[in-house]
Amino acid sequence: MIPQHASALELRGLTKRFDRPAVDRLDLTIRSGEFYALLGANGAGKTTTLRMVAGLLRPDAGSVSVLGIDALADPVAAKQITAWVSDEPMIYDKLTPLEYLEFVAGLWGCDAAKAERTAHELLTSLGLASHWHERCEGFSKGMRQKVALAGALVHDPRLIILDEPLTGLDAVSARHVKSLLQSRVQAGCTVIMTTHILEVAERMADRIGVISAGRLIAEGTLTELRQQNGQSDTSLEDMFVALVGSAPAVA
Repeated sequence: MIPQHASALELRGLTKRFDRPAVDRLDLTIRSGEFYALLGANGAGKTTTLRMVAGLLRPDAGSVSVLGIDALADPVAAKQITAWVSDEPMIYDKLTPLEYLEFVAGLWGCDAAKAERTAHELLTSLGLASHWHERCEGFSKGMRQKVALAGALVHDPRLIILDEPLTGLDAVSARHVKSLLQSRVQAGCTVIMTTHILEVAERMADRIGVISAGRLIAEGTLTELRQQNGQSDTSLEDMFVALVGSAPAVA
């Protein structure tokens, strides 16, 4: 049984090398029920970190704990309570959104009747109700992104990992996605999101982490980050630029 007080995610000494370190002995703790934005310049190690958390990459060293589960020792158990959505979602073009969600729910062994209700709720909340029975092959990138997000949430995960989830979305679609994510956090889920849209992180995140060269270089609420930088009214964008400066890309 997962203890209720457990952190949603604990990374200790997480390390991944390619031709050079991509993630360098990273320590990170994300609390249950918070919206956490992980920021960094291109190549800072954000996506590599999240792919290791999601079980898509094996770390060279370190540990990953998801709600008290050792994700390296028991990856299936960790994945059962985790959602992963990349910035380039892969869905089955010949299926409709409803068919796709029912297919994914079946892979997770979800109850069919409950999965159908959940699928309808997700597609409606994302503004896709009028496209339930259209094949995904004709969808725009933004619509495909929303279908992928719905598919990731259909098994009711407790940890939601999103890599640039607003890429390709228009303003209305982005609002649908942000509203859905906020409702999940209010229901007790944890959301970890990378984004280059700093205004989104500034408005939505409970805490913000800044990663550079595979290491966490700053973390806290927006107010705490301002205090750390000695400026009470600076924007997140200004702080981000000051923090990462000309740090070299490593991943």
